[in-house]
Amino acid sequence: MTDIDTIRLNFSPESLMLLNAILAIVMFSIALDLKPSDFKALMRTPKALLTGMASQFLVLPALTFAMLLVTNPRPSIALGLILVASCPGGNISNFITHRAGGNSALSVSMTGIATVAAIFMTPFNIALWGNLYEPTRAILRQTTLDPVSIAITVFFMLILPLAVGVLTNVRRPDFAARIRKTMQRISMAIFIAFIVLALAANWSFFLSYAAAVAGLVILHNGLALTGGFLSASVMRLSSYDRRAITIETGIQNSGLGLVLIFAFFGGLGGMAVAAAFWGIWHAISGLALATLWSRREAQR
Repeated sequence: MTDIDTIRLNFSPESLMLLNAILAIVMFSIALDLKPSDFKALMRTPKALLTGMASQFLVLPALTFAMLLVTNPRPSIALGLILVASCPGGNISNFITHRAGGNSALSVSMTGIATVAAIFMTPFNIALWGNLYEPTRAILRQTTLDPVSIAITVFFMLILPLAVGVLTNVRRPDFAARIRKTMQRISMAIFIAFIVLALAANWSFFLSYAAAVAGLVILHNGLALTGGFLSASVMRLSSYDRRAITIETGIQNSGLGLVLIFAFFGGLGGMAVAAAFWGIWHAISGLALATLWSRREAQR
């Protein structure tokens, strides 16, 4: 079997541009739920928001680093997990938080603010933890990881559609209300279909190597959910806020992770399969947790 650290996935530049566009549409559809007042309200009581940001950009990368020291996976898989942990919250976190009976306003605002923060925090965390972990340091040295290029990618794929969605909701609330649900359903359906097609194009590879990452991704996602829950618990937040922060930390934007892997790491096999498996597993674990929590109303 070929070494997973040397394999490159089949993913054309055209496919990368399409994934960029799809993620932009997904972010636009999420932003149709946002208004500037949502951010202002959270700024007046910032404890939950700051806890969520710390959980996502500080606690999760640190837990990831500790996990890698214990498990010692293949370098490309390890870097894939570091990269996923460095991404902002995922596109389905808001939907899952709503199903879980958590604070949806906090979840949507965390997604928006974390997306803006990702311009700086994502390249910073990849560089910091990737260089601290010795096996992944060599991959980073062989890669031209330009923080400015990553920031530009994040801006056009996430920040710009976020701003356009918020502006649409402010200037044309009637239009935003009409298209909101339809856009969210269509964008998620397109995103899922794209991931399925990308998996199909590399199916033999995933069959061969999925077992090498499955246990690690499940453990990693479990640590992310636990880290979010404990961060909110330590700060004595209500269960209403705790559910949102747990899910926001455990649902990562693996789509952004895949874009960065193909744009800056040439589709490196271990990284790509880790991010792709994350994209499947976090939806399963998140929906399972939401179903469990939905049976009991959260205390506000």
